[in-house]
Amino acid sequence: MTDPIAALSFEQALGELETIVRDLEGGQQKLEDAIASYERGAALRRHCEAKLNEADARVQAIVQQADGTLTTKSLDQ
Repeated sequence: MTDPIAALSFEQALGELETIVRDLEGGQQKLEDAIASYERGAALRRHCEAKLNEADARVQAIVQQADGTLTTKSLDQ
């Protein structure tokens, strides 16, 4: 069975996560629904983090120096 979250783009997952957070902050859900939303939100957060890590690795791999040579550089530096 394919994981439906894995098929989401970063933007789709982030949008759904923002909706879940708003709904949970509203406090109007039944307990079981809130727990299910929280679990899905946690999975969406992990998915978004993985997508960001992938993007970071790709950016690190394509940094170009002033002389035209390519090198890797962390975005944290």
